[in-house]
Amino acid sequence: MALLTVNSVQREVEADSTTPLLWVLRDHLGLMGTRFGCGVGLCGCCTVHINGEAVRSCVTTLADAEGSQITTIEGLGTSERPHPVQAAWLEVDVAQCGYCQSGQIMQAAALLATNPQPTDADIDGAMSGNLCRCGTYQRIRDAIHRATELQR
Repeated sequence: MALLTVNSVQREVEADSTTPLLWVLRDHLGLMGTRFGCGVGLCGCCTVHINGEAVRSCVTTLADAEGSQITTIEGLGTSERPHPVQAAWLEVDVAQCGYCQSGQIMQAAALLATNPQPTDADIDGAMSGNLCRCGTYQRIRDAIHRATELQR
C-alpha cells in the first residue's frame, strides 16, 4: 500500500511499487487528464508536478512518487479559478487536437513558477521536451507570455 498526496488529497494506492505513476493516476485514481504518449519520457504528454517540479509520469515509479506532493492537470486550477496558464491557453486558442496540451500546460506552469518573466529563449528551452504533433509551438509561446500578464 502506497500513500500519495495527489491534488492536495491524500490517497492510498495498492499497486506494485515499480508501476509508473502515469498508470497509478489513470488506472487506480481515475485521473484521465494526464496522457500516455511515448512511454519513455521523451514527448512530455504525461507531465505532472512532483513537489512543484515538472516530471514525466510515465518513467516515474510509484515508489519514487510516494510521500511527495503530486499535482495533475485536474489539480492545477478549476473552471471557476483557472491557473493563469490555463486561462491563457484558452484566450490564445492554443489547442488544435489537444492531445499533448495537459503536458504542455503542466510544463509551462512549472516554468512560470520558477521564472515569472521568461524570454522566448527561456520558453523554448523549458518547453523543448514537450512535443506537439500539430505544431502549435508559436501559440504555446504566445500563451505563456499571456500567462505572465495574467499572473500579475
